[in-house]
Amino acid sequence: MQVNLRHIHKRFGAVHANNDINLTFHAGRIVGILGENGAGKSTLMKILSGFQPVDSGEIWIDNRPVAYTGPQAAIRNGIGMLQQDPLDVPAFTVLENFIYGGGDGVFLPRKTAARQLREISQRFGFELDPDMPISQLSIGQRQQMEIVRLLTLGVKLLILDEPTTGISAEQKQVLFDALRELASKDGLTVLLVSHKLEDVIALCHEVAVLRAGRLVGTRNMPATNAQLVTMMFGQQLAPQTRKPLDLVHAPDALVLENVNIRGSRVHIENLSLRQKAGEVIGLAGLDGSGQELMLRACVGLQKTAGGRVRLKSEDVTGQSYRAFLAKGVAFGAAGRLEEGLVEGLTLTEHVALATENATLIDWTAAHKHCEAQIKLYDVRGRPESMIEQLSGGNQQRVLMALMPPSPILLALEQPTRGLDVDSARWIWEQLLERRDRGAAILFSSPDLDELVAYSDRILVFYAGQFFEIPDAGRTTIDEIGRLIGGHFEVQHA
Repeated sequence: MQVNLRHIHKRFGAVHANNDINLTFHAGRIVGILGENGAGKSTLMKILSGFQPVDSGEIWIDNRPVAYTGPQAAIRNGIGMLQQDPLDVPAFTVLENFIYGGGDGVFLPRKTAARQLREISQRFGFELDPDMPISQLSIGQRQQMEIVRLLTLGVKLLILDEPTTGISAEQKQVLFDALRELASKDGLTVLLVSHKLEDVIALCHEVAVLRAGRLVGTRNMPATNAQLVTMMFGQQLAPQTRKPLDLVHAPDALVLENVNIRGSRVHIENLSLRQKAGEVIGLAGLDGSGQELMLRACVGLQKTAGGRVRLKSEDVTGQSYRAFLAKGVAFGAAGRLEEGLVEGLTLTEHVALATENATLIDWTAAHKHCEAQIKLYDVRGRPESMIEQLSGGNQQRVLMALMPPSPILLALEQPTRGLDVDSARWIWEQLLERRDRGAAILFSSPDLDELVAYSDRILVFYAGQFFEIPDAGRTTIDEIGRLIGGHFEVQHA
């Protein structure tokens, strides 16, 4: 199937998200869609997949113009998209979501659906329990379920928005091998929207690069990381350095004493940790290994089954999330539009929710504060913009703008998830400024380079077990990778 985008335009108010985009996608090709956050990548892919209407321009499939509205109509035309934040029903099980999102709706027999789910899951190496509620799955597992569903529906052009977030290196290799086979043998076209340039280099036949809503160029692969960065930003980025703090005499910020945490899939036993003010501790592991469970226990979102949790010298064991917030804890969830932000609210309304304590909101003050935060955090949006209209990078900037300037503890799930290299660097500049003011930072990340670059210490989780790397500056990516696989017999050099 050949797909042509012809003179695509899309505006959101004053923002020209897609400005006269012309692209051709050929059967059997894997194409990387690159650009900084806010460049227009996701908007263009949502137009192609029916999630967004186009303002002007045409989509042609096999030399004929098509006009469709909605993702189901796009799928009937052979085009399907895996969103960065999967679209599913949390109260349903994996199998129920699979059936509900299928072409036959609720009328697809359960046995047939279960067989289809099992067969494709096995091909990709995904471990999906059909009876598991979606609410108990990690973001990575929910992405896997959506990939299986789209392939079952027989799409000929598959759009993947950050598909490798939260899956293991082994799972990624299996996925990439399958995509290569589908492209070469079945003629599937794959569009890979990713900020992981190493994934693009490893998988793609060509790339298309957007900047500020315009197509700035295409090129065949191979290409180096430096060449792709230059295409994306117009220049090379200077290396980022971080000066470690002297933590010897720093007071305690967070103390865990023999903490037990019982999740739906894993249990953590006898976890003890003493984190200093200004210390950065990274948490590594496959999704569901225990790191997110620990993060949420440290902010009152997950009850502990034993042990003590202390903030500074105060025992906060068993207290509510609201109580943790009042004591100077800030939490950032991996699911931006699921837990961190509220779809359907404007930026001003988000600022009001985060800053106004009175029953009656001073909307004039909230609007002015929102304008100031937009300017300070360089958010590409307006006070009246709906949060879901912003790119993932700008949503992350809004989350940073809503966080307190001087917290005791920042607990963050994948703080740079889905961000381009420049936006990720900017996020860490803001975090390290808070670190320099005494905030302890506890964060999880599937990006091993990020863990090594910013952590003072690293805790690696595997099936509820944990291993501490006491000096992140002396470890290697290979060592962390082996530990993530459960090889705790590896000794730290």
